[in-house]
Amino acid sequence: MKKENYNHDMNPYLNRDLSWLEFNRRVLEEAQSPDTPLLERVRFLSIVTTNLDEFMSVRVAETREKIKAGFTKKDFTGYTATGLYRRLMKRTMKMVSEQYRSYRDLLRQLSKKGIVFMEYTDLNATQQKAMEQYFHDIVFPVLTPMAVDSSRPFPLVHHKYVYLAVVLRKEESKEANEHYFAIVQVPSNIPRVISVPLRSNSKKKSFIRIEELIKHHIQSLFSGYIPEAVHGFRLTRNSDLYINEEEAEDLLEEIEKELRRRRRGAPVRLEVEQGIHPYALEYLQEEFSIGSDEIFEIQGPMDLGFLSGFVDQLEGYTHLKYPGIKPVYPDIFNTEESLFRILRRQDVLLYHPYESFDAVTDFVEEASEDPQVMAIKMTLYRVNGDSRLIPALAHAAEMGKQVTVVVELKARFDEERNIAWARKLEKAGCHVVYGLVGLKTHAKIILVVRKEQNMLKRYVHVGTGNYNASTARVYTDIGLLTSDPQIGEDASEVFNEITGYSAAQGLQQLHIAPAGLKSRLFEMIRREAENAAQGKPAQIIAKINSLSNQELIDELYAASQAGVKIQLIVRGVCCLRPGIEGLSENIQVISIVDRFLEHSRIFYFQNHKDPEVYLSSADWMTRNLNRRIELMCPVHDPQLKQTIVNILELSLQDNVKARLLLSNGNYVPVTNDEPSLRSQFEALKINTWKKEKETISS
Repeated sequence: MKKENYNHDMNPYLNRDLSWLEFNRRVLEEAQSPDTPLLERVRFLSIVTTNLDEFMSVRVAETREKIKAGFTKKDFTGYTATGLYRRLMKRTMKMVSEQYRSYRDLLRQLSKKGIVFMEYTDLNATQQKAMEQYFHDIVFPVLTPMAVDSSRPFPLVHHKYVYLAVVLRKEESKEANEHYFAIVQVPSNIPRVISVPLRSNSKKKSFIRIEELIKHHIQSLFSGYIPEAVHGFRLTRNSDLYINEEEAEDLLEEIEKELRRRRRGAPVRLEVEQGIHPYALEYLQEEFSIGSDEIFEIQGPMDLGFLSGFVDQLEGYTHLKYPGIKPVYPDIFNTEESLFRILRRQDVLLYHPYESFDAVTDFVEEASEDPQVMAIKMTLYRVNGDSRLIPALAHAAEMGKQVTVVVELKARFDEERNIAWARKLEKAGCHVVYGLVGLKTHAKIILVVRKEQNMLKRYVHVGTGNYNASTARVYTDIGLLTSDPQIGEDASEVFNEITGYSAAQGLQQLHIAPAGLKSRLFEMIRREAENAAQGKPAQIIAKINSLSNQELIDELYAASQAGVKIQLIVRGVCCLRPGIEGLSENIQVISIVDRFLEHSRIFYFQNHKDPEVYLSSADWMTRNLNRRIELMCPVHDPQLKQTIVNILELSLQDNVKARLLLSNGNYVPVTNDEPSLRSQFEALKINTWKKEKETISS
């Protein structure tokens, strides 16, 4: 990689939000890549939309609030709120435009494969009759036309829902400019895409979007009026929760109140269908008090997020998707022997989705049934809707075991689901705790206390990902099952801190944020720098989702200048500028976006002749290090340490899906003379990351 000389006039940091947009561009590239199966490209296009929705409703919304508050100070990357906002909106609009060009291209390619999205006017008489029947029987009964006039105020427009703006005039009116306005919400509880009967002598599967069906029949909702124009629109609102935890008497009730307030969050973005009637646009813009720079004119259907569900429901086109995989159940647990007996002998490392999440669920279920188990303690951040873990924990409590569950009520966009889980667990007799005031509990840990030979033995699971069986099939994550006595004691201390007034004292193995995790990272980075300064080999490899903490970046810069070789695998945001002579010439950053979401956080520190390997729930972001309860756990078993090193090596050797970060913030494909290697596809071959190696390759 070509290195740039460090110019002291250059800001040494990349902006977090601009870096995130670069990440979403890499997702968009997967939708554009001819090497990605066609229907998977469609799915990636959907992911671009859902990513942008969250970005606009949280990050852009926060920047808007700073502007409104008169905040003029530059952030550490050199941007004022106003300057950043303008750049974000410009880049986002450009990305959306590119996204919809990709959508139109994908429609053409889908048509060639026999999957056709039709306009209503393209339907033949038989198809139109079937669609009219569907509209009359299924759609019409749930539609509610909402007129807006002096006696009927503008109704609440929900965040991210698709609506139709209808401009009307009376049938008998002779005034061409006498307009009336109404909106119709496109039902969210009816499939967005409807299958159309096959044409005779055609094998193509045809589909129509529900809003096209409603548009064609809009007259049926407004008898006595003539619809002049019908166009889609969609509103994005500020979705951050603003909770005063210090003064909240009941955190659960306070969050429920805030969720109700969020429905009326300040508008951040208005998406409108291209060619929208000027009267409708003016009405919407005035109602939402939104500027022209916050209006996105869309050349296609609102909200491409529907495409992911469409791909999931589409039958008969498996050749246009990635081949299905069946996660391997760990061989060591394929026995009638108790998991606890196995874990007394050795630690077990789990690598999802290549290995089954069922092993984690079985660990909790066996604990719930085992009469020797005295207590189960667990953190829950995001859980799938049909989780086996919740019934297992409830059953354990009903069996008389001490069950403590730390439910994070502030997990963004999962708040309502977590409230429901909390109530269900409390009803079953579990002790439910909502964490510490001012901190999100993001740590992933399970502690099982078992009575054995008149003594208590602790078993622990620590992971990098949520206890969510659904995401464990599509996210890469690492989990460690261990009966290490010191890790067990530390786990008890951690839970005591979360549930009581105790501060975690004298932790021996686990490192917890915000208390000591960051300082431990600094200590290990500085140790590598000292070794490099003494002429000893020094190396750091870290695989994380995001890197944005200024202090930590400065530590990595200092280590680079001392001669430490630093290799970072950062999927998303990276505020560090690599490859700058005199600053970061020894740092390389790559990002991998592929079939599975890279989610594991794992760290390697060479430590001269005694390498240390860790897994963690924490990204290297300020919020994770300072405002969340996070864990970092060492891996001691030499074979398991080597397994993690192998996983890191696979990522570093990827020259198919890896993208190299340049010092200017752009990403380019990794190119080298090595044989093609796609790390996720190699990882599907279990032996590529489980095989033993002597040392990490240089």
